[in-house]
Amino acid sequence: MSGAPVHESTDELPRGRRHLVLAICCMSLLIVSLDITALNVALPSLGRELEADVSGLQWTVDAYTLVLASFLMLSGSMADRLGRRRVFGVGLVVFTSGSLLCALAPGLGWLVVFRMLQALGGSMLNPVAMSIIRNTFHDPKELARAIGMWGGVVGISMAAGPIVGGALVQWFDWRAVFWINIPVGLTALVLTRRFVPESRARRARRIDPVGQVLVILLLGSLTFGIIEGGRGEWTSPWIIGCFVVAVLSVPALVRYESRRADPLVDPEFFRSAPFSGASAIAVSAFAALSGFLFLNTLHLQNGRGLSALEAGTYLLPMAGVTLVLAPVSGWLINRYGARLPLFLAGLALTASGLMFALWQAESDNARLFTAYVLFGVGFGLVNAPITNTAVTGMPRAQAGVAAGIASTSRQVGSALGVAMVGTALAAGSQHAGWWIITVCALLVLVTGLLTSGAWAMRSAERTAERLAASGQRPGAH
Repeated sequence: MSGAPVHESTDELPRGRRHLVLAICCMSLLIVSLDITALNVALPSLGRELEADVSGLQWTVDAYTLVLASFLMLSGSMADRLGRRRVFGVGLVVFTSGSLLCALAPGLGWLVVFRMLQALGGSMLNPVAMSIIRNTFHDPKELARAIGMWGGVVGISMAAGPIVGGALVQWFDWRAVFWINIPVGLTALVLTRRFVPESRARRARRIDPVGQVLVILLLGSLTFGIIEGGRGEWTSPWIIGCFVVAVLSVPALVRYESRRADPLVDPEFFRSAPFSGASAIAVSAFAALSGFLFLNTLHLQNGRGLSALEAGTYLLPMAGVTLVLAPVSGWLINRYGARLPLFLAGLALTASGLMFALWQAESDNARLFTAYVLFGVGFGLVNAPITNTAVTGMPRAQAGVAAGIASTSRQVGSALGVAMVGTALAAGSQHAGWWIITVCALLVLVTGLLTSGAWAMRSAERTAERLAASGQRPGAH
C-alpha cells in the first residue's frame, strides 16, 4: 500500500487521528468476533438448508477457528516484517472476500472452504490491529484506555452477536450473517488506506515455516480425529493415524522450536507457571464457551422450537453480564492481582456447568437463566486475567509474543470445545456435553489457583531473566 511514510512508532499523530486509528482497529475486531457469536444462532437454519448433520455444523465453526489459531502468530510476524498497515489491509480484503463467498456458498463443503479463507483474513486483523494500537498510543495511560476499549469490543460482540444473528436469520436467512460483514469490511479498508500510517518493526522476527507446518499438523489432526471419530469410527485407521500425528507433533515442535533464534512458539515461555497457566486457562475457558454456545443454540431452536431471534434473546442475560463484568475484571486485577478474578471466574463457570450436568437447567426457565447469568459472570471475569497472566514477568520485548500465544490458545480452545461437545451430541448424549463443559470450567478454577501463587510468580521471574539474558541462543539456526 502506498501513502503515509513508514515509521516504527506513530507518536507524531494528533490525538483525533490516534482515536480514529483505534476505531478502525476496533471495527476489524468487531466483525471477526461478531461473525463467531452471530453464526452460532444461525447454525440450525444453516443446517436445515444445507442438510448438514452435527459433524457438518462442527466443521462450519471449527474450520474457521482452526485456521485462525494456526496463522495468528505468523500473521503478526509478517506484519512486523512487511508493514502492519499493508498486512492489515490484505486481511480486510481476504476476510471480506471470504464473507462474500460464504454468503454465496452453494453447499456445505464450499461453505467450509470459504470459512477457511475468511479465517485466513481474520488472522491478519486482530493481532496486527493490536500491534497498530501499541505503536499508535505510547503514553501508558492512553494506551491502557485504548486496550480497555479494544477489550470492550469483545464484550459488545458477545452481547450483540446472538441478537444480531437471530434478527438477521429471522428477517432474512443465515446468509445475512456473512452479507453484513461486507459493508463493514469495505468501510474499514477505505479508512485504513486513508488514515492508518504504515509501520514495521526495526528487527522483524524470521519466518518459521517448519514450526508453522507442525502447528497446523497438531491442531488439524487432533480436531479432525475428534470430530470424525464422533461418527462412530474411532477404530478407523484414518482416525487412529490422526491421533498418532497429533501426539508426535508435540515433541517434534518442542525439539525444533527450542533450537531456533526466532521460534514461532518458544518452549522457554512455558517454564513460567503463570504463562503456562494462562495458556491452559485460555484453552479451557474458550472450550467451555464454544461448547456452551453450540449446545445451547441447538437446544433452544431444535429442542424447544424457538426462532433464531428468540434463541438470541434467551442468550442475552449471559452476554449482557459478560459485557458488564469485563471492565470490572480489569479493575480487580489492578487492585488485587489476577488470582481473585480467576478464582471467581472458575467458580461461576463450574457452578453454571453443574446446573446443566446435575440439575438439568435446560428443562426450566428459572434454572436456565440462572445458569446463563453464572456463565456470563465467569466468562466476563476470565478474559482479562488470561492476557495479564500470560505477560506477567515477561521482558517488554517478549510481551507481544506472549500475548499472541495466549490469543492462539483461545482459538484452540474454541475449536476443541465445539469438536468435543459436538461429538458427544452426535453420539446422542447431550448430558455428556454438559459434563465436558463442566470439566473445562473446573480446569479454569484449579489451574487459576495453582499458577497464580507466590511460587508461580518466582518461576515467571526466573523465566524472564533467562529470556532477557539469552538473546540469540547458542546453536540457534
